[in-house]
Amino acid sequence: MTVNLVPAQRTVTPFDIDWAGWQNWLGDHIDPAWRSGEWDQDCWLFTGDLDSLRTAAVRCRTPRCRAILASRGRCRSCTRGRETSGLAWEEFDAQFVPSDRPRGNDPALCEVARGSVRCGRVGIVVKLCKGHYSSWRRHSRQRGRRLPISEWVDAFGIEPLPAPPECSVGGCGNRCISELSPVCNYHQRRWLESGHKGTADTPELRRWAAQEPPVLTAAQFSLVQLPQPLRLELAYGIQQRDVLGSTVQPFAMRAIISGALAAGTSLLLSAETLKGRMRTTNEKSVLRQLIWSVHQGYVAFSGRDLRGEDHFDLRAAGLKGATRSGWRRQFGSVDLTVIPQPWLRLLLRRRAEAEKPRGPAFRRWLKSCVLAGRGMNRLPGGGIDTVALDFTHMQAAFDEIAAAVDEVGRLYSAGYRGELWTVFCQTTDFGRLAGLLDAPGSFIRRPSQRVLDEDPSEDELGKAIPEHVIRQLDAQLASFGTGVTYGAMDPSHVRAMFQTAYVVLRDSGRRPLEVVSLPRNCLERERDEVSLIWNNHKGRRMRRRLPITSSTVAAIEQWRALRDALPGAPSVSEPYLFPAMTSVGGSDHLMSNNFSAALRTWVDNLRALDNDVLDAEGNVIPFDRSLIYPYAFRHSFAQRHADAGTPVDVLRDLMDHDDPKTTMGYYRVSLERKRRAVKTLSLMVTDRHGTAAPCSSTAYEQRSVAVPFGGCTEPANVKAGGHACPIRFQCSGCGFYRPDPSYLLAIEDHANSLRADREKARAMDAASFVIDNLTAQITSYEDVAAKMREGMAALPQDERADLEEAAAVLRRVRAGVDRALLPLTVVSKNGV
Repeated sequence: MTVNLVPAQRTVTPFDIDWAGWQNWLGDHIDPAWRSGEWDQDCWLFTGDLDSLRTAAVRCRTPRCRAILASRGRCRSCTRGRETSGLAWEEFDAQFVPSDRPRGNDPALCEVARGSVRCGRVGIVVKLCKGHYSSWRRHSRQRGRRLPISEWVDAFGIEPLPAPPECSVGGCGNRCISELSPVCNYHQRRWLESGHKGTADTPELRRWAAQEPPVLTAAQFSLVQLPQPLRLELAYGIQQRDVLGSTVQPFAMRAIISGALAAGTSLLLSAETLKGRMRTTNEKSVLRQLIWSVHQGYVAFSGRDLRGEDHFDLRAAGLKGATRSGWRRQFGSVDLTVIPQPWLRLLLRRRAEAEKPRGPAFRRWLKSCVLAGRGMNRLPGGGIDTVALDFTHMQAAFDEIAAAVDEVGRLYSAGYRGELWTVFCQTTDFGRLAGLLDAPGSFIRRPSQRVLDEDPSEDELGKAIPEHVIRQLDAQLASFGTGVTYGAMDPSHVRAMFQTAYVVLRDSGRRPLEVVSLPRNCLERERDEVSLIWNNHKGRRMRRRLPITSSTVAAIEQWRALRDALPGAPSVSEPYLFPAMTSVGGSDHLMSNNFSAALRTWVDNLRALDNDVLDAEGNVIPFDRSLIYPYAFRHSFAQRHADAGTPVDVLRDLMDHDDPKTTMGYYRVSLERKRRAVKTLSLMVTDRHGTAAPCSSTAYEQRSVAVPFGGCTEPANVKAGGHACPIRFQCSGCGFYRPDPSYLLAIEDHANSLRADREKARAMDAASFVIDNLTAQITSYEDVAAKMREGMAALPQDERADLEEAAAVLRRVRAGVDRALLPLTVVSKNGV
């Protein structure tokens, strides 16, 4: 079950609100001198600078272009110019010359001048104002040639015209076209484009100009177009955002204002509609804070919350969440009516207000109360009356929590369910101590109400991503990171960063947080071996070392070369291999949830991802893509080693586990899978000459405990568990030896060990019969392995694949068997 911290919006009618009083209150609490020099209260215009923009604001990628964008790319003007020119981007960048005049601003003044007096109107055509251009054109036509402007002025005694007034649009610094028009050239075009006719000074044009914003630069936004009280509400919310220490962010504000024009007349009525019009996470974040500030203002004005008495605002209550720089208030709100019992809603609210837990802790509190309330609600009376509460209600609450499942119907872990039960009991104890819960003494936790720890499932191996699926992912790795926006980082760098993180995650088996937080110089060389330097945050063991392959080293070094030349990387990310998105994003390095989201987007968009299983019609079944997530690659790393027969103590060191039992979990195989493997391998048993000697599954199990290189049928040795071999484990020369393909790796390892023993014997000048014996054993073991491989090669491909899978299963079982340790006595330095 998921509990979302989002209120259920109650329908609000305009009659619920004293609009006149609300607007007066807002007007009294908006500071006209707010951000002096940046906020113009008269025309509702904010004029900031680049420091007011969000951190990711960058300039247009076109050289010499001065446009400011919310994300990395090209401005609209450059894009249109390149399309018109028909040039490639490289040629366009080399030839582009930006305009001297910003968009919408007036050009230079008309060039007509008499002495030191210059025409006060702006030049529209050929550097002449509209009036002088008409006269110049008429005289040029009469003379039959294009007159130079200076000659024309002297010949006809042209006089400069006086400067017209400023444009009547608030905040616009342009000049009117003439004394007869109240708007500038830019706003005249907008007036005509909106379907109006004529540019004479009329009341209608004046009213339009009063509601029209000026030409907005990247660091500006205007509220003048918004209706009341929406304009007042946004102005109040913006100022409150500034008080809380957040940046004003004009890019997001312009998107919010654009959406607000069509959403309604008040944030109190149209908040949900406006949320649906926001496209980026940044816009939604800014809007969420504005809505919260306006709602808090309305609570201060009216003393009531329009969302109802059972609405609980986490931020207003003082709950906090974690950030890189410390703690800040937690955003989110809860509709407590999801808890059926009013007394339980009150206890949760009062406890949260008193103890102020962090956001994640409050979510557990809420979930425990929702589950417990649901359980009690099934009883007669629903647990509404506190006087009627008894042991049956407490038991119903326990049963509901003990059976809690997640979104897909899987039972939560015993530890998590036990924590939910403890939290609920702590809430009822708080109610009694605070005098808020008047319940009988029978409504109390009993010792028998305890969530028992269950044994880990033997099918936990399903968490590992199969190797054939990983191979399919590797084949399509070039598309990982495509379309992902990561601050101001170039898209090619974004792809390289995420692909490198994937390679390290896949090859090292580290946890996602351990990968994204790798130090910049994470490679340590010692002779021919290269180790990865990483930090075990979970176990609090820093600067651990893990041998890695040359391909992983090459991927890290290739990215590190790009990382060293990365432009605009946040300074806080200097020590890390994978930089953060921004300097204020809550982390100094790439966040694991950002990597997880990019991986999910990539996997979901892959063209094909198939399983190795066929349906009844012989078609390949698609692989379940929800099983691919960052932590699953750690399971795959461990499972890869377990399948290869890596000893438990070695894998424990590779995984950096505290408890060997944790490592043993990767060797567990379900009894059903083991039975299937035994049934398959029992039919492939041979004798030492390679002759088939199949047996029953029971006999196979009995023999397999005897020797490490295959089964043994010698009765005395089987009875003694492998400790009574008459010929001292020279199995390849014994008639009772019964190997099968699952022992191939062990046989080959033993043959290599015998070769090493033979070389030592020769160095010791041992007798020839010793060396001859070792040579004979090596030859016989090689013959056994060669004959088994020949038999496997003769099988059909599907049968050979089943056989190899069964062999891997049994090797994993044998590697996971606990080893008996010698009984050692610990002796202190004092000899005691």
